[in-house]
Amino acid sequence: MERMLTLFLLCPFVFFTTVTTQQDNVCLRPELAASIDMDGIQRYFRPGAELVLSCKQGYTPVSGPRRIVCSANGQWTKTRLMCIPKLCPYPDPLSNGELYYEDTVYQSTINYTCHEGYVLSGASTAVCQANGTWSTAVPECKPVSCSLAPIPKFGMITYDKRIRGNTTDFGVTGTYKCLPPYVLIGNARAECTASGTWTKTPECQVVTCPPPEKIDKGYMSSQDQRDYDYMETVRYGCLGDYVLEGSLQIVCQQNGNWSEKPSCKAPCSVGIQRGRILYKGRKLWIKDLKPNTVLHKDIVSLYCMNKARNCGYAVPAQCIDGRLIIPECFEQPGTLDYNFHSSSLPSEIEQC
Repeated sequence: MERMLTLFLLCPFVFFTTVTTQQDNVCLRPELAASIDMDGIQRYFRPGAELVLSCKQGYTPVSGPRRIVCSANGQWTKTRLMCIPKLCPYPDPLSNGELYYEDTVYQSTINYTCHEGYVLSGASTAVCQANGTWSTAVPECKPVSCSLAPIPKFGMITYDKRIRGNTTDFGVTGTYKCLPPYVLIGNARAECTASGTWTKTPECQVVTCPPPEKIDKGYMSSQDQRDYDYMETVRYGCLGDYVLEGSLQIVCQQNGNWSEKPSCKAPCSVGIQRGRILYKGRKLWIKDLKPNTVLHKDIVSLYCMNKARNCGYAVPAQCIDGRLIIPECFEQPGTLDYNFHSSSLPSEIEQC
């Protein structure tokens, strides 16, 4: 009985002690900026307790005290400590490539790419580390390689730059030629492409053209009935007053055909019996045009009357392959007017 009384008397004391502890002002673990670190893992702190603050890896302190104290009201003292991310140096440029980045602070990323025809040698990305350096060095963009250009049978290639060894780099070019009498069929220029292969290789073939055809009212510089070699030429001319239209010569092309041959165009007669014309800057009576012939594409002007204004005006007409169309406004004068009153003709009166 005495023992139970002693225990009962102690219980109120224990209860009082527990309540007092719960009512004490304690500080909870403070919430700080993500870049600030603090010691330990303790969650509750009594007034007077201190916490040492520091910057996390990759960040640099700027200002403010680095200690905070738990005050009697259960609040931590204020701190102005700021931690800013460390800076990495600006990256060097990438020759024959591009680099893309938004910033150079801690944890920023650089992405590297190469131009067409170049291959990246090294890491394609770099990250700004906590120590203020990039995780990898700037990579290289190395040119794609081709083997030496294929040579067609009976042909050769001349490179535009000196080649050493058995490989060439992207962008290297050359020119194909064929040994006589072979002719290059295809593109004479060659290039090492971004895929590591050369452009299509041409062929060397013997090319001939059949004997050229004659043209009406014309003649040729060669009458040989034989096959003509590639790039051989034949000249044409026209007889009499016929005019050559087109190229003076044709050439044997690499497809085995001649280039387009010319033609001979006929002269024209001015189809009037009486009147005056303007030809090559001279006014001529039609009877004085001897012979009555103008050449293909020549221009002759005939005179018409503007009856309302009583004046004359010249209307041009062109000879086209033997045909010259007289203007509709032209009125051929009668014999009497032509012979005795020529001064009243449209060509002789005041011009409009």
